[in-house]
Amino acid sequence: MTAQRERILVAMSGGVDSSVAAARLLAQGFDVVGVTLHLWDYPDDGSVKGRCCAPEDIHDARRVADALGFPHYAFDRRELFQSEVIEPFVEGYLSGETPSPCVRCNRGVKMRELMQLASRLDATRVATGHYARVVQREGRTELYRGRDASKDQSYFLHMLDEKTLSRLCFPLGDSLKGEVRAEALELGLPGAQKGESQELCFVPTGRYDAFVAERASERLRPGAIVDETGRQVGEHAGVHRFTVGQRRNLGVALGKPSYVTSIDAELGRIKLGPVEQLMVAAAQLSELTLAADVQLPAHMQVQVRYRGTPRPARVVHSGSGAKVLFDKPVQAVVPGQFAVFYSEDRVLGGGLIRQAEPAALRMAEAEVTQ
Repeated sequence: MTAQRERILVAMSGGVDSSVAAARLLAQGFDVVGVTLHLWDYPDDGSVKGRCCAPEDIHDARRVADALGFPHYAFDRRELFQSEVIEPFVEGYLSGETPSPCVRCNRGVKMRELMQLASRLDATRVATGHYARVVQREGRTELYRGRDASKDQSYFLHMLDEKTLSRLCFPLGDSLKGEVRAEALELGLPGAQKGESQELCFVPTGRYDAFVAERASERLRPGAIVDETGRQVGEHAGVHRFTVGQRRNLGVALGKPSYVTSIDAELGRIKLGPVEQLMVAAAQLSELTLAADVQLPAHMQVQVRYRGTPRPARVVHSGSGAKVLFDKPVQAVVPGQFAVFYSEDRVLGGGLIRQAEPAALRMAEAEVTQ
């Protein structure tokens, strides 16, 4: 009598990564079930290609499942994606923040729904094509960076609790992207030469300002652009067109390098200044998550954007959230992004950046108290 194989649900986007993840698990003897979440629609005029989450990607995922010989199901989660990702994304830009929708999508849509669907389909675990690793150590389930530093996606998964991590499997965590692509070609998987997505799945053009304007045109209003002294140097059509740290497409020329140093959405004011004014000494966080064995205060490496370099900092409790105190000033710590905590390659937690404290302000306060 043959022992029953363990069933595992594989999240399939129609791309190379999830396809190879499914192929590997199938080769390891798992009873694979493929699932694609339909999250977003694109124009049917062929103008958008190679994007995830759209109907054509459901078709691509099904082709892979058919080729490898396992069942595949698609589930419509467009309404949930709208409420959990799109609406906060628009609100964030209107509030002068720079949102990180991939974190919210993984937390509020993908992982939550995939875990529920796994239970419905009698799957014990869930696998995805993320470049990250789950490690069992000393009785704990811990999240680590993927081996391929250029593709590591642990930043977007920092908020997952241990219960969720214990059911997750990342078959590509120890692989390099080039190895995965070569494997897809060797296996002859449909879509093996499919390109990489470079922008957000729901803004394929990269024009976030146009996306927000299309959905909130009645809420946009012009305002002033001021220099570091507060002198008005120009006007803008809406704060949604700017992000802290931005240098290009400012709409004004001051004759010297200038950056967006602050955004006041209530007043509709964009302030410009030199790069030195982007240096931040501390940041206030909300939506704090920590691994079960992590206690604050603690000293750790803090990464303030997806492609950012981790910086040493002390993290302490502050109100209902936390405060990050950087050992040395860090450039452009942007409200709306997430600060993620690391100890070498291990993810310790993170939180949403609500407010940044300029290094110049900290220095001025220090001088007053001396």
